[in-house]
Amino acid sequence: MLRQYELVEKVKDYDPAADEAMLNRAYVYTVQKHGSQKRASGDPYFSHPVEVAGLMTDLQLDQETIMTALLHDTVEDTLATIEDIEANFGPEVARLVDGVTKLSKIETMPENERAAENLRKFLLAMSEDIRVLLVKLADRLHNMRTLHFIKKPEKRQRIARETMEIYAPLAERVGMYEYMREMQALAFRELEPEAYVTITRKLEELRGADGGQVERIALTIKQALAEAGVQVEVMGREKHPYSIWQKMSERHVSFEQVTDIMAFRVLTDNEADCYRALGVLHMTWQFLPGKFKDYISTPKTNGYRSLHTSLMWENSMRVEVQIRTREMHQRNEFGLAAHWAYKQGDKPDGAVGWLRDLIEIVDTSHDAEELLEHTRMAIYQDRIFAFTPKGALFQLPKGATSVDFAFAVHTDLGLATVGAKINGRHMPLRTPLDNGDVVEIIKGPYAEPQLSWLNFVVTGKARAAIRRAVRLKERAEVATIGSKLFDAISQRVPANVGKKAIRGAIERLGMDGPEDLMFAIGSAKISDREVMEALVPGCTAELEDDDQWSRRDHAISIKGLTPGVAFELATCCHPVPGDRIVGLRRKGEPVLVHAITCLELANGVDSDWLDLSWGKRSQGAVGRLRVTLYDRLGTLAEMAGIFAKAKCNVISLDQTQLEHPFTTYEITADVQDLAHLSRILSALRASDAVAQAERI
Repeated sequence: MLRQYELVEKVKDYDPAADEAMLNRAYVYTVQKHGSQKRASGDPYFSHPVEVAGLMTDLQLDQETIMTALLHDTVEDTLATIEDIEANFGPEVARLVDGVTKLSKIETMPENERAAENLRKFLLAMSEDIRVLLVKLADRLHNMRTLHFIKKPEKRQRIARETMEIYAPLAERVGMYEYMREMQALAFRELEPEAYVTITRKLEELRGADGGQVERIALTIKQALAEAGVQVEVMGREKHPYSIWQKMSERHVSFEQVTDIMAFRVLTDNEADCYRALGVLHMTWQFLPGKFKDYISTPKTNGYRSLHTSLMWENSMRVEVQIRTREMHQRNEFGLAAHWAYKQGDKPDGAVGWLRDLIEIVDTSHDAEELLEHTRMAIYQDRIFAFTPKGALFQLPKGATSVDFAFAVHTDLGLATVGAKINGRHMPLRTPLDNGDVVEIIKGPYAEPQLSWLNFVVTGKARAAIRRAVRLKERAEVATIGSKLFDAISQRVPANVGKKAIRGAIERLGMDGPEDLMFAIGSAKISDREVMEALVPGCTAELEDDDQWSRRDHAISIKGLTPGVAFELATCCHPVPGDRIVGLRRKGEPVLVHAITCLELANGVDSDWLDLSWGKRSQGAVGRLRVTLYDRLGTLAEMAGIFAKAKCNVISLDQTQLEHPFTTYEITADVQDLAHLSRILSALRASDAVAQAERI
């Protein structure tokens, strides 16, 4: 652990103007606040923030970042508050500490929700200041270095998995490859211990048997380039165990079949020498077609620049070579941190454009699962390059389509997409793009995203926007049904329902507007009685004993059961009065009432069978229908009108398929009996809006 004077000296070495007194105060503050707290390793807890601060000094970051690293756990783990931090160290450090602090309430959430909420707060904080990300990555790296001290295997696995899925890709996205590689290696050791041990052992065996082959190849490359007049520095290494395991998994091969285990870096003085070195290597050794990538002329979104090629060495061995200038190498290993990108008021779009996409995903994601899915898509690399007709360059994940491209250009363009031209030719929207494609998006005035697009888009931004648009459309459709049902409900109250009554109902129900009310009615979130009572308070008092207000499980009577015996209507067949029914009785469970035609009866061999029939009370039966509408304006409203005219309350409406020109819904509705259900089906089948209607 760095001592106080050592940390201050490291900062003063690269920043002589740093405030030594303030750094000392931050060091003492974190030691005092963490006091006698211990880490799982048994070390004093304050050793962790000190080590994180040390990692920040390695990147030569400013004193505010160093102080943030020292203080980043005080608010979460001690009695210190953000107000204390601001009073002692100023508003800037307080803001940074607040951005990094992990809120303790997150720890009580289910795993995916916790990870998603952590990520949500993290992305929003780092969008304001990239230093939040740098401190957080260093915090996670040091925690991974001490992961083995945690006793609970499930906790180690959770932390390792979160690191592999979120923090390592984030490190890659800002170009901090050293952090990324170490995080991946440490997480891999925890998540796949057997594979880690096996690959590590084989690498040691290979190292012992090759007699310094890596050094010999590096020397040969350097000599070949020196003879051609290119002075370079060459570094060779074996690939990391996780990188090798990835190749084994992707190619479905054994360790012995992985041919490009060795990688070499060639560092030059300038860009021109990079291309000269590439030419010499390609003339000296055979290069592998398809393996050459020029990230100097077209850098990655995180600013990474280098030439990549693969050569055939002796004995058909493949060798990967990366060629870059020394300045590029420094930037490539430590990314945004190396260039203090947060100080630049005019950041290049490539450095932060992806971050804006992530923030948009945070805003549009519906739940924790979606947020994690879309964010993982957005932060993983493996990119291709495509152009607009005017020559603007966009980087996309491999496998991206024209729809992904449209949303990458602008969300509004994606929402208006109806077609695309790739290199001047009309192509299906699901066509994957290749490197260098020119993509022209065709817009339509009445276009709207299709649910089927989710089957082929690959970017998190596109998926989030499509899902949001589909949800809004579905909400509008459900509200349309609610509006029809509202008309029927309003006719049952003893007053004329006007705008004043509706405004009063919305206020009493605690809703924001008429659309919320109609959606709640259409989705059966509120009952008819609640709506009537909100419109005209007190109007339902005389209906208290009416069967229609009784609970559904008491609104139906069944003959053939002993009085007081509990029963349930089976959800597999949804029997309604008029169906022939049979009961299945198992010990300790309610009698399950099935339609005699239900296929699930075949699984009832271990039950007692009861011959049942319907009693006099038959209010509140549930019917299930599948209705396919023509996908055109007004069809959903026409279907809603059919249900309203039949005095049928729709409990739920789920869109199950959208395949132009048809949209299919599964509907759960209150029906009186089989005859009532049959009348509804007949009315639906007679409608020009309906292509098909059937009972489920």
